Amino acid sequence: MPRKTVILGANGRFGRAAADAFAAAGWQLRCFGRSRPRTLGAGEWVTGDAFDAAALNSAAAGREVIVNALNPPYTRWRHELPRLTANVIAAAKSSGATVMIPGNVYHYGAAMPARLAEDTPAAPTTRKGRLRAEMERAYEQASAQGVRTIILRAGDFIERQRTGNWFDSHIAADVSAGRVMYPGPLDRLHAWTYLPDMARAIALLADKRAGFAAFEEFGFPGYALTGRMLIDAMAGAAGRRLKVRGLSWPMMRLLGVALPQMREVAEMSYLWRRPHAIDGAKLAAALPGFRETPVEAAIAEALA
Repeated sequence: MPRKTVILGANGRFGRAAADAFAAAGWQLRCFGRSRPRTLGAGEWVTGDAFDAAALNSAAAGREVIVNALNPPYTRWRHELPRLTANVIAAAKSSGATVMIPGNVYHYGAAMPARLAEDTPAAPTTRKGRLRAEMERAYEQASAQGVRTIILRAGDFIERQRTGNWFDSHIAADVSAGRVMYPGPLDRLHAWTYLPDMARAIALLADKRAGFAAFEEFGFPGYALTGRMLIDAMAGAAGRRLKVRGLSWPMMRLLGVALPQMREVAEMSYLWRRPHAIDGAKLAAALPGFRETPVEAAIAEALA
């Protein structure tokens, strides 16, 4: 019998990558989202709204794994994240499926240590960090009621298409003109993740889910790069020297007075000043044969 998964938010950046990875691993796909994409890969598409609990329950019925790739805009997190969390947990209870979640580092807060591991305590200092911590607590509490959850935590994405993230839409947006923008000091380590690699890892963890605790976390190490290391790799892939400009965070905060999205982005500026890297020892023990794409190859593919 084929293994069956439903990808929630399949039109989003992680949803698309997860659909590719699970399909490549031989899973039977059901993709769930508000609007059907123009081109659809392998699997079945179900149009629905994740705020509709009945629609979500129906989409998860008969599935062994729910990939929760739902991610509302920053400005709507406070109102929407708790509702989506409650609906996904209800769908998991109804179907008996394991929930797979792409995690981030927001809940560690502005004083986070340089090395982030599964036992690093949550100490959020921002609105979004507190909301993510509350979301993860909800899944952990639901584990006592039979809901199994696996969180794979990673840094910022490097990916193959423009989706509005830091790398493709801001840092690398003008590489063809010989320019890059970097939003922090060039000597601080920052956690990066090649999105197709992370999606492959979460599909492999889904295969091994029965051997994990009811609530399990893994760190995805990706690439710990200073700004200079990232830009040097980009210059190598582009075959040219790149002129570097910075980002005015005071201006971003000023814009945030009138533009809520800018305010939410500015709140996370500490991530570019605070050196951090994700410990991957636990993931390596769980997936000993897993190999990440070399950083030079990932950046070359992303820029191409």
